[in-house]
Amino acid sequence: MVMAMALSGCSGAKGEADQADGRLGLPSAPSCTVTAKLIPSCGAWWGLAPEVFTGAAPAEATRHAEARMGGTADIVHVYHRGSELFPTSKEIALARDAARPRLLLINWKPSLSHTWREIADGAVDGRIDRLADYIRQTFPERFFLTIHHEPENDVRAAEGSGMQAADYAAMYRHVVLRLRDRGVRNAVTVMTYMGAPNWAVKPWFEQLYPGDDVVDWVAMDPYADSLVHDFDGLVNKTRKEYGQWPGFYRWMQWRFPGKPIMIAEWGVFERYQDRTFKQTFFNSVRTQIKHYPQIKALVYFDSPRAPRGDTRFDSDPAAGRAFTELSRDPYFRATRVPRP
Repeated sequence: MVMAMALSGCSGAKGEADQADGRLGLPSAPSCTVTAKLIPSCGAWWGLAPEVFTGAAPAEATRHAEARMGGTADIVHVYHRGSELFPTSKEIALARDAARPRLLLINWKPSLSHTWREIADGAVDGRIDRLADYIRQTFPERFFLTIHHEPENDVRAAEGSGMQAADYAAMYRHVVLRLRDRGVRNAVTVMTYMGAPNWAVKPWFEQLYPGDDVVDWVAMDPYADSLVHDFDGLVNKTRKEYGQWPGFYRWMQWRFPGKPIMIAEWGVFERYQDRTFKQTFFNSVRTQIKHYPQIKALVYFDSPRAPRGDTRFDSDPAAGRAFTELSRDPYFRATRVPRP
């Protein structure tokens, strides 16, 4: 397989320290810019899905997690479903914080009671239209929007299930195009895969993709399980039993050479037999991220009760210090979040 050239990005911060941007005086680069699709021209965005499954509301969780981290997130990942209207007033306040503006990554499942095919055929059009009107009237800022992330494990391959891979692609297209038709032009769309080899080798995998015209970024959600040892292994997971799979970053480079890649969720599980693992892993991100210039955003999933373990970045003091140093690396502070 011949891999296409990745997006380039400058690797260091330039310019004077900016004491007013809410980042503890960390370096920033006035020469670095942000495109209409929220692609930073230098480095990559640094983000958090903060304190998930703790019961804390996203705004409070964000501020508490940032205090633990000792800095500000560029992206805050929040989750909505069904008829919920978003962003909420508190999420808008996070985005519009004058001292520390943040980009919202909003993860929406339009319905948990309708199949993808039913949604594509118009079953929740009223809900989509109501949401579009709300966004248009309350939040003109650009934000990231992913529609029903990680669809792989929801696919039901049986004919007529309404949950085939092609049904997902049709659902995603329908939702995005209907939002646009109702005037939502500020949503930067993200297609989010699980990032796991066992799903990527399914015969229907390629059918999930909704199309370049409705997808601005592509994303994966990989986690550092017992078989992953560093950042390289996280973003390019391979398994001997799936020998034909090249790894997600390699595949995305080949499949989407012109699109930025987001790590929309990533987490490092606690290894009780090796309490230094999180610290070592975070240090690997600092040394290896520049090998992956097409990755333009990393969003950490911070939770004491993630489905497969504890992904808190500071469950160990040494890990917390390494994560803070990582979050302050100039590569993640090179481009400023645009102010509302």
